[in-house]
Amino acid sequence: MAHGVLPAKGRDGRSLGGFSAIASDPRDGRLWLLSDRDEPELVPIWDLDALGRRPLRLGERLPLRNATGKPFPAPLDAEGLVLEGNDLWIVTEERRSADRPAQLLRFDRRSGHLLQALPLPQPWRAAPGQGLAVNQGPESLTRLPGSPLTLLLAAERPLLQDPPDQLRLLEHGPGGFRPVGSLQLLLPAPYWGLTELFAPPGGGLLGLVRGFEPPASWWTQLLHFSPPGPEGLLQAPLARWDLLAAGLPPDNWEGLALGAPLSDGRPTLLLVSDDNFNPLQANRLARLAPRRQAGCSSNSK
Repeated sequence: MAHGVLPAKGRDGRSLGGFSAIASDPRDGRLWLLSDRDEPELVPIWDLDALGRRPLRLGERLPLRNATGKPFPAPLDAEGLVLEGNDLWIVTEERRSADRPAQLLRFDRRSGHLLQALPLPQPWRAAPGQGLAVNQGPESLTRLPGSPLTLLLAAERPLLQDPPDQLRLLEHGPGGFRPVGSLQLLLPAPYWGLTELFAPPGGGLLGLVRGFEPPASWWTQLLHFSPPGPEGLLQAPLARWDLLAAGLPPDNWEGLALGAPLSDGRPTLLLVSDDNFNPLQANRLARLAPRRQAGCSSNSK
C-alpha cells in the first residue's frame, strides 16, 4: 500500500479540498478528483507513480458551471463521478429542498458546462416518509462494463421507506432509469454509509463503506458484491476487508477508482479521502493492491 497527503493548494495558489469522488481516465492515465466545494470543480493528477515518494503534480482545475457558463446558485453536493468520452457524469446528494434535489448531471468535459440534468425516479425523491434522507445519498456512481453506456448509482443509507439493512441500486442507460436489486448491508450506526461503488473490469461490484463516531474514530471497509441483479433481489457481501487493519490511515475515505497495474501485474485501486474543509482532517490519496499468496505466480488465473 502507498499513500500520501494531497497538496493544500493548487497551481493557482487557491486552497484545495472536499474531494468526494475520483475517476481514472483510460485515455491518458490521469486521475480526476471531484471537489464538492461551493463552486464545484475537477482537479487532475498526472504523476501517480510519485505517490508515497514525492509531492504529486496537479493539473489545471476544471470549474463546473451551469448551462450558461455561470456558477451554480447553490452548492451542488457533487458526490459520484464517471468519465465517458467528452462527457462528465456526476451524481448530486439529496438535501430535501426544491433548490437542491438529488440529480444525475452530464457536463461537457472540455468546458465544464452543464449539458443535462436528470431528476431521480419518484421513489428516490423527497416526500413525506419516502426518498433519500438529507445528506445520505446518492453518494456513488460507476459505469457498468459493456456497451451501451450504463451507469449505476446507490444510496449512502437506506431510503426512508426501506428496511434498515437494504441499500437501493439504480441503473441509468439508453432507456432512462431502471430499478435493480438492493445491497443487503447492515450499517451499525448513523454515521456509517456506503460512500462509493465501483464496477471493476473483472466483474462484480466493490463497495467502500465508511464509519465515523465522534470525536475522531473511523472505520473503512471494502466489500465485494455480485453484479446487480433484478429488482427485488437482495445481495449480501461475498467478501469484506478491513482497510484500516491493512494499513490505510483513518480518515473520511469517499472515492474509489481503478489504478494502473503494478510491475508484477497485480491490479490496483485508488482511494481518496474528503477533508470536509476541516483543518483536523486531510485530503489523502492511497493505492491498494492485493497481496500475492504463496504459490501464486504473475500468470495465475
